Amino acid sequence: MDSPLNIFLTALAVSGPTFCWVLAGVVARRVGCLPEALVDSISRFAFRYALPFLLFASAAQLDLSQPGNLNYLLVGIIATLATVVLSWGYGAWRGFARRELGIFVQGAYRSNLAIVGIALCAAAFGESGLRLAALPIAVLTALYNVIAVWLLNITLGSRQSAAGLFLSMARNPLIIGIALGLLISVSGLPLPAVVPQLARGVSAYFLPVALLCIGGAMKLSLLRSAAALTREAAAWRLCLAPALAVLLGLAMGVRGEALGVLFLLLASPTAAASFVMVVAAGGNGGLAANIVVLTTLLSALTVTLGFFLLSLAGLL
Repeated sequence: MDSPLNIFLTALAVSGPTFCWVLAGVVARRVGCLPEALVDSISRFAFRYALPFLLFASAAQLDLSQPGNLNYLLVGIIATLATVVLSWGYGAWRGFARRELGIFVQGAYRSNLAIVGIALCAAAFGESGLRLAALPIAVLTALYNVIAVWLLNITLGSRQSAAGLFLSMARNPLIIGIALGLLISVSGLPLPAVVPQLARGVSAYFLPVALLCIGGAMKLSLLRSAAALTREAAAWRLCLAPALAVLLGLAMGVRGEALGVLFLLLASPTAAASFVMVVAAGGNGGLAANIVVLTTLLSALTVTLGFFLLSLAGLL
């Protein structure tokens, strides 16, 4: 068995490059090398084309022939729902104002699956990690949106209809890409050799650019006004939610790469989409942005430590 130091260095090699790109984006924005217009353009390209293609290629290579292989997906769903219920109960117990409670809960359960999560899975497990991550990203992205609309409807008085929500998810490029990939996987049609090659290129060369833009979009000045609610939401997102997922995974027999992918996806920082939805619903955008920024900064530490502990225990 490797020494604890070697295991820690391995964990650092997984998380370090991902978060160094985010930090580089912060620095580049501060020195004026990464203008906001460029960040917006690259982010749109990533969401509409690059990431959907990467997820399509990964889903198309997923083996769905053994239902037991999907236990980790079920764990992800249950862990997400449990995090919503428990964080809501905690926020109510703490006496958070109703208009802030929904923002707190969304910050607690909604992880950045499609950029930070997938980059971590690629760094940890390569192409097999990308294949394992594709299906949870599709299912949890849809689940995240359904829960967010419900939360914002009951806490902020937002009135998005079920039909509007379904239409929005049906148009989501990430979900479309994964759905098309799953159709290829189920049909048994051969995937052209050029597709995996291009996907490897996107993973190696474009994911770092997307991470750079996450850093470039962060506004660290927001943290000056961070309140206890922000810090507690960060604790739920980075510590309690992934710990709950891992415990559920172990109880349901999930081990190895599947457990590692589950942890990396659900230990990622709060997704920027949570801020967008809060602003659109007329909520406290500053609070939502604070949660995104703080969790992104602290996740470099928590993801490294969590991956180290799982590796040290021999579970990965």
